[in-house]
Amino acid sequence: MSIKLRLTFMSFLQFFVWGAWLITVGNYWFGTKHWSGEQFGAIFSTLGLSSIVMPALTGIIADKWINAEKLYGLLHILSGLALLYIPQVDNPITFYYVIFAAMICYMPTISLSNSVAYTILKNNQFDVVKVFPPIRVWGTIGFIAAMWLTNLTGNKASFNMFYIAAFAAFALGFYSFTLPKCPPQKLISENASIVEKLGLNAFKLFGTYKMALFFIFSMFLGGALQLTNMYGDVYLSEFAGIPEYADSFVVKYSTIIMSISQISETLFILAIPFFLKRFGIKQVMLISMFAWVLRFGLFAYGNPTDGLWMIIMSCIVYGMAFDFFNISGSLFVETTTDSKIRSSAQGLFMMMSNGFGAFFGGLISGIVIDEFFTKDGIRNWHDIWLSFAGYALVIAILFAVMFKHKHNPEEVVNVGH
Repeated sequence: MSIKLRLTFMSFLQFFVWGAWLITVGNYWFGTKHWSGEQFGAIFSTLGLSSIVMPALTGIIADKWINAEKLYGLLHILSGLALLYIPQVDNPITFYYVIFAAMICYMPTISLSNSVAYTILKNNQFDVVKVFPPIRVWGTIGFIAAMWLTNLTGNKASFNMFYIAAFAAFALGFYSFTLPKCPPQKLISENASIVEKLGLNAFKLFGTYKMALFFIFSMFLGGALQLTNMYGDVYLSEFAGIPEYADSFVVKYSTIIMSISQISETLFILAIPFFLKRFGIKQVMLISMFAWVLRFGLFAYGNPTDGLWMIIMSCIVYGMAFDFFNISGSLFVETTTDSKIRSSAQGLFMMMSNGFGAFFGGLISGIVIDEFFTKDGIRNWHDIWLSFAGYALVIAILFAVMFKHKHNPEEVVNVGH
C-alpha cells in the first residue's frame, strides 16, 4: 500500500471516530436518557477543556520521549476504552467524567495526526503543501461516513454509536503502530523554560492591542463553533413531536441532513484562496461571522416541509461559517507574528477558539437553554436559534467596528509556504 493511501486511511478513521457520536450524542442524551440540558452543555465543554492543555503536553512528549505514531496509537486505544464503557453509564455525572477521559485522549490526536502525516510525507520526499490537503479531505469524508452509518443503521439515539466509535478507535490505534516511524525530533532545548516548552511564550502577544483583540474575538466566536454540532440533530429529531412532521424525511434521516454541513466544508475550503485574495483576511472573517448569523437564523425559521430549504441552506452556509474563520484566522496569525513564536501563536489561536471558546460555549449554552428556553421538558427551538443568531450578530458588528486590519493580497500568495 502506498504512503499516501496509508495516510488517507489514517485520516479517514481519525474523523470517523468523532463523527460516529459527536452529532448524534444529543439524541442519546435527551431522547434515550432524558437527562437535563444544563448537564448536556457540560459534556461539550470537555472538548474545549481537553483542547486547552492536552495538545501541548502530548506535543512535548512526542518531541522528546516517544515516537509520534506510537503515542498517537496509544491515545486512540485509550479513548476507545472510554467510549466502550459509556453504554454502561447510568447517570449524567459519570457520563461527563467518562466522556472527558475519552476527549483527553482523543483531542490531542487531531494535531498529532497532522504531525505524523507531515513527518512521513517529508521523510518520503513528498511536497506536503501539495499532497496533504487531498489526504486531509478524507478525514471529513470519514466524519460524514460515520454520521450516515449511525443514522442508516438506526443508531442515532442508541448506545451503539459509542460501540461504532470505539471499534474505529481500536482499529486506528493498532493500525498506527504499522505506520513508518516518526521518532522524537528533540527540537525543544533541554534548557528551555516550562513556559517555552508549553508554548506559553505566545501569551505575550496579548500585550499588543490588535492581537489581544483578535484572540478575544476568537474566543467569543469559538463559543458558537460547536453549538449546531451539539443541538442540530436534536432539533431536527424533535420535530417528531409535531404530528404533521412526525414521519418526514428530516426526522427519520436528521443525521444525513446534518451531514450536508460537513459536505459543504469540503467545498468551501476550495473557495478560500479566491475570497482571501479578493476581500482580505478581515473581510473573510467578517463573512464567517455573518454566516454564523445566517446558520442560526435559518434554523430558527426552518421546518421539515415548506421550510426545508432553510434547513438545507443553513447546512450549506455552515461550511463558510466554520472554514472561513478557522483558516483566515490561522493565516492572520501566520502573517502577523514573529517566526520564533509562530507555532506557539497558532496553538494559542486554537486554544482560545476551540479551547476556552468551546468550553464556555458548551457550558453556558446548556445553562441558558435549560433556564430560559425549556418548559416541561419541551425546548423552544425557534427562540434558542434566534438567541444564538443575535449573539453571533453582536460579535460580528463589534468585530467590524473595533478590529482594524489592512488587506494585503501578498498574504494569500504565501499560504502554506
